[in-house]
Amino acid sequence: MIGDQDRRSRATPYQDLPEVGDPRAYGQQRSGLRRFLGGSPLAVFVKLLFLSVLVGAAMAMLGLTPGLLFWRLYDAGRALIDLGLETFHDFGRWILAGAVVVVPLWLLSRFLAMGK
Repeated sequence: MIGDQDRRSRATPYQDLPEVGDPRAYGQQRSGLRRFLGGSPLAVFVKLLFLSVLVGAAMAMLGLTPGLLFWRLYDAGRALIDLGLETFHDFGRWILAGAVVVVPLWLLSRFLAMGK
C-alpha cells in the first residue's frame, strides 16, 4: 500500500538531534547577545562591514554623502508636510465658506420650527 511507504509517518532515530551549527549540539546555550545579534558578534561584524563597504561604494558612485542624503530626506519630508498642511488650509477655507451659508439657514429653520 502507498501509505506504508510514506517515510514522513515513521519516526527516525535522529529526529531529536540538533542540526549542524546549533549551539545545543555542543552543550552551549545561546546567549542573549547572540540571540539579539542573530549570530556570533564576529560574524555579524564582518557582515555589517561588508554591507557598509558596498553601500558606501554605491553612494560614492551616485555622488551622495551621508549629510547630503540626510538633507534630501529632510527636504522631502518637509515638502510632504507642507503639502499636507496646505490641503488642511484649503479644507478649512471650504468649511468656513460652507458654514457662512449653512449655519444661518439652519438657524432660520430652527426659529421657524419653534413657531409651529
